Amino acid sequence: MTFNSMTAAEVSKKVINKTDLFILDVRNENDFTDWKIEGENFIFRNVPYFNLLDGVEEIIDQIPTNKEILVVCAKEGSSVMVAEMLSEAGLDVSYLKGGMKAWSEHLEPVKIGDLTDGGEIYQFVRLGKGCLSYMVISNGEAAVIDSTRMIDAYIDFADRIGVKIIHVLDTHLHADHISGGRRIAERTNATYWLPPKDATEVTFEYQPLASGKVLTIGHTAIDIHSLYSPGHTIGSTSFVVDGKYLLSGDILFIDSIGRPDLAGLAEDWVGDLRETLYSRYRELSDELIVLPSHFMIIAELNEDGSVAKKLGTLFVENHGLNIEDEAEFRELVTGNLPPQPNAYQEIRETNLGKIEPDVEKQREMEIGPNRCAVR
Repeated sequence: MTFNSMTAAEVSKKVINKTDLFILDVRNENDFTDWKIEGENFIFRNVPYFNLLDGVEEIIDQIPTNKEILVVCAKEGSSVMVAEMLSEAGLDVSYLKGGMKAWSEHLEPVKIGDLTDGGEIYQFVRLGKGCLSYMVISNGEAAVIDSTRMIDAYIDFADRIGVKIIHVLDTHLHADHISGGRRIAERTNATYWLPPKDATEVTFEYQPLASGKVLTIGHTAIDIHSLYSPGHTIGSTSFVVDGKYLLSGDILFIDSIGRPDLAGLAEDWVGDLRETLYSRYRELSDELIVLPSHFMIIAELNEDGSVAKKLGTLFVENHGLNIEDEAEFRELVTGNLPPQPNAYQEIRETNLGKIEPDVEKQREMEIGPNRCAVR
């Protein structure tokens, strides 16, 4: 029998297409429990690598022969060795190329829709981390919003479709992942925009995003209209694109709402969160399609792999938008906070420009699931 490699891009397609897959994860139990590859039709088995050093005979009968088999580890090495042993035992098997490190970094571009007069908007889905970022395109120009640190994905995509990145924006100062905004701006000579209330400590130059600010992409007036929407951070800013799309940052998700505690100010900011969700957003059109900066569970993905839903639908379906009693809302938010993101203080300092970790350190800082939402 043979064993082959499977790329993160290939696994992403299986997630989106809801393909059957059996995953043998050979990382430590704690690492597996905290964070794993998710797929609607995936079956998992966790057997730490050190339990397989003497061979795979004891687990052979626990591995299905009627499904594709993928062996996963942190960085690839252990999964290669286990896949080879399984192959020698008579199974067709693959290993995840680059391991969970590669899974965490892969971005899958999905077209969301067409804009007025020929523009387009794309969502970059980071399945391994739950991050969502965007590229708005019109007449050969583009804006990138809430980018990850994997900046080549955006620059290469822009080059491939023949557009120039002229604006880079962040909806807020991120604390769960490292922003690539400043580096994209440096590489492309684009203008980098940040909410000023989140940027009081930054060490680099930026342009301030004020409520009501309109940026135009291309010659067809694809407007990105900024809307001050605090609650996740004090400066959180939403964007309305082309009058059709609401880029909600980490304030509103499809199945949950943003957490207000990453600066240690949950009690102070929960009122801002409620004001944004229950007043500012209520003034917007129900027809706006909400495009958040994160998703929480794989069930939030649409059939095409996108994460998007009309604002009016969320007002009906999202529990966080339907708590009339303010005291109950406060209790829901402050009493149901998940663990803090890994290294979130270091991530904030990196995004402020105060520290410059090397690439391997940045990978370590980001490892783990998305933790930006109230449960």
